[in-house]
Amino acid sequence: MTIEEIKQNLSIQQVLEHYQIPRKKNSCCCPFHEDKTPSMQIFPDSNSVRCYSGNCEYSNKVIDVIDFIMYKENLSKHEALKKASSLVGIISKIEGISQKESKSLTTRTKEYQALPMYRLEEVFYKMKSNLKQSKQAREYSEQRVLEIEKVDIGYNGRTYKGLINCLVFPLKDQQGKIVSFYGRSIKDKGHYYLKDRSGLYPSYPKSETKILILTESVIDAASLLQLEEIQSKYAVLACYGVNGFIEEHRGAIQGLKQLEEIIFMFDTDQSGEKGIEQVGRKILEIKKDLKMTKVELPSKDVNEVLQLHEKDIFTELIEKRTKLEESAPILLSTEKQEKTELLSLSELNTLIGQSGIIGEENTRLLLFIIASSYKTPSPLHGIVQGSSGSGKTHLISKIAELMPPEDVLKFTRITESSLYNWGEWDLVGKLIVIEDLDGLKEEALYSLRELISNQQLSSSVSIKDKKGNIKSTQKKVRGQFSSLSATTKGDIYEDNISRSFILAVDESISQSKKIIEYQNKRYAGEVSKEQELISKKQLQDYLRSLQQVEVINPYATKLELPQEVHKIRRLNEMYQSIIRQITYLNQRNRTYKEGKIYTEIEDLEQATEILFDSIILKIDELDGSLRQFYERLKKYLKSKDKEFYLREVRHAMNISKTQMFRYIQSLKELDYIKPIGGHERVGIKYKILYWDDYQKLRNRIKEQLEKQIEKLKTEQ
Repeated sequence: MTIEEIKQNLSIQQVLEHYQIPRKKNSCCCPFHEDKTPSMQIFPDSNSVRCYSGNCEYSNKVIDVIDFIMYKENLSKHEALKKASSLVGIISKIEGISQKESKSLTTRTKEYQALPMYRLEEVFYKMKSNLKQSKQAREYSEQRVLEIEKVDIGYNGRTYKGLINCLVFPLKDQQGKIVSFYGRSIKDKGHYYLKDRSGLYPSYPKSETKILILTESVIDAASLLQLEEIQSKYAVLACYGVNGFIEEHRGAIQGLKQLEEIIFMFDTDQSGEKGIEQVGRKILEIKKDLKMTKVELPSKDVNEVLQLHEKDIFTELIEKRTKLEESAPILLSTEKQEKTELLSLSELNTLIGQSGIIGEENTRLLLFIIASSYKTPSPLHGIVQGSSGSGKTHLISKIAELMPPEDVLKFTRITESSLYNWGEWDLVGKLIVIEDLDGLKEEALYSLRELISNQQLSSSVSIKDKKGNIKSTQKKVRGQFSSLSATTKGDIYEDNISRSFILAVDESISQSKKIIEYQNKRYAGEVSKEQELISKKQLQDYLRSLQQVEVINPYATKLELPQEVHKIRRLNEMYQSIIRQITYLNQRNRTYKEGKIYTEIEDLEQATEILFDSIILKIDELDGSLRQFYERLKKYLKSKDKEFYLREVRHAMNISKTQMFRYIQSLKELDYIKPIGGHERVGIKYKILYWDDYQKLRNRIKEQLEKQIEKLKTEQ
């Protein structure tokens, strides 16, 4: 390849990327001298760079791609040409994919660049080379006691956006070929997989395997693979987290005809215990008589044990392993297990009612759907609005009781800086219940807003190092959780907290009658407390049984909301989210293919029905409780022309003076009513200015949404 051909096919940006030199627009820190502020200018048009620092030996010199390689690796011109030529070959293979070839690539989400699946072996070879060149990656590996000569590990700096700054581990298929990657960030401790994850780590166990060690994570498995005694006696297989026992794991274990025992080496926390229980049940379904044991680790996880102890401790720990019958009675024979029923959404709602949540069928089901999203990648949030004493706090507390209790955090108040002080992952996969949102001060509200909107809080804190010196560092708190909150002022939070559904408590007379009737039955002993507990447990077990799967909605591009909707973009996102979560709850009755489930028309119908009142609230300029009051007021007056005093309305509707004042003030500000006379002694007289036809609007919107779904049915 000629020099001209090299320069035509190798850009200066590709060279900088190869050497993992971060760029900021068209500048970067010069690699040829100590440079804390970018002094090297990048010129894409001439395919060159130039350093303007007087401290650089190449100051003000135009450096092309070949010169850059020569200076960076201290090569001769001839050696630099050979290196540049080889780079052209690698980059053309990785990035120069034809249009025909690109169709065969696995689709990536927006945070991933297209990675050619048919070249993963070659890509990983390059990543292994990157690990040896990166001081930072090597230091991280040493910190985790991962010996890069013994374990297959690579490193990706900034070449592939989905795996930036990650140690990379190959996932392999049944033939031993690399089919995907797992990335462990050396910066933020994040876990990253390629979308459509497939393959197992370190590989499928050999057919003659008799004893298999299951670890909770890839790094735990890699830690064990370095130990010769483990390698010689056992096979090792990594789960992808406590909820990461996938169909491929199941299939691999089912195919091991000589398998006698599974040894669990999961984390020692509550999540790890729960993971052993879940995975153990799934294994018992396919191998009823299999012996299952558990290793009690002296530290949090396998890798931490490796960091803090001599390697031979694992031999001793494995010898002292205990049977799961002794440590986890719930995993006794499958005959004693109660198989979780397949429940429809209406059956779930019936159980919610049987658990003690009376009436408000749509609201309670929507709150359950929102709350149950806490373990999905895009959890939802609900704010229940109602007047004082309307039962809003009671409602969200009862919904929270239907979630597995180990996954619920309940707060009466949150202080200004408390959310910043949680551990980085403490709030991930949780439902957070805030009983009084109005009691939060501005700083607490701000941090909650950030966690909900951006799923992360980041703060600069001071810490002492080992020598006692004070230094600054960054502290992160991840916010992947669902939440339920109660407020009297829903309109305040609607603008401030995105991704949140505003729901109104039913304050009608008919709902009050239902609640009073239920209370009276409880006092009379006519309500079975045992049935309430059974219903709660059934719902909790159902949520525990759900798998983490990706939801695909093939109808997403064909759905439209009414144009009258206020903040239609935000509501459309919420509408699609609810459809996704309903599909997730219906997963055991949905088409499953390659780790994905697919939305059906029934999910659209259910989402539209359940979310209808929220859609109407987005159209209405009155908040939920104010709208309910106004409709009751119109029903009481019967005519737009009828004048009224506040006292008579307050007595007729049995509303407190404070609440009545708030409603009237709001309606006056919105020009729905106006004072027309009277004085303070006898009271102010009012008249309705704007008598809207709310029911007609509801009917029209509902008809529009139903027609849309009927059209989709005919197109099937």
